[in-house]
Amino acid sequence: MTLPRQPKGFMFDLDGTLILSNRKLGGYTAIPGAAEALEDLNRRGIPWIALTNGSAYPSRVQGPKLRDVGLPIPDAQLFTPNSVAAKVMLARRYSNVLVLGLASVAEALTELGVTCSMLGDEAAKSADAVYVAWHPDCVMDHIHLACERVLDGAALLSASDVPFFATKEGRSFGYSCAINGAIARVTGVEPEPCGKPSRHAMEVIAETLGVAMQDVGVVGDDAVAEMQMARATGAIGIAVTSGSTSAEEWAAQPPAREPHLVIGNIGELAAACGLE
Repeated sequence: MTLPRQPKGFMFDLDGTLILSNRKLGGYTAIPGAAEALEDLNRRGIPWIALTNGSAYPSRVQGPKLRDVGLPIPDAQLFTPNSVAAKVMLARRYSNVLVLGLASVAEALTELGVTCSMLGDEAAKSADAVYVAWHPDCVMDHIHLACERVLDGAALLSASDVPFFATKEGRSFGYSCAINGAIARVTGVEPEPCGKPSRHAMEVIAETLGVAMQDVGVVGDDAVAEMQMARATGAIGIAVTSGSTSAEEWAAQPPAREPHLVIGNIGELAAACGLE
């Protein structure tokens, strides 16, 4: 495998690429070589961002946790699906978004200018969009209300529809993917993801980095979230084996999810991309 060209900017996944957490999204541990790789890019003046598919925490909450384990990630360079979703929601002028997620998800969207409601709010009964995010406390009342709104014509968006993410305990399933499945089975409406691998996410990545999509190095451990996004948008897919996908599994990917390059972890990034 060889890179089609040298990336001019990079997007890094979090879980399995820069960190490993536990299944409750706590207890962060930086992956060896991650901090040094980011610092090296800073010294070279190469732009980069981190984009997680995790929607539980806004950047201002998650950023300090990452810096506590030694990763030099400013809040301004840390993005979540909520960051992308807010742009989509505001552009489409949704008047009221029903959030199936933790209160922190609604708070993050509200901070970005989106009008939100949750189960128990009177306004939730007339929401014109539904947004599914990290929701470990989801119960049938949430799903029932979401289905009612979607059947009544509300748009269905999601932070992520990727089934797994990497943790210290191995692969863990994504709550939003499971909830999406329940709503789609009842309504027949598939969710529109706002996080990876959506084009919405890639547009935000390229715009933030200030480079063309085809010049973005998309670095991650998931064939669907990162490599499918890279292939679909003409970007450069760089896979790591430090997370949920092994070297053997990478080698077996179909063309639509095949990385351009596979490395052990991002400590090998500079040499593999010809930056040295």
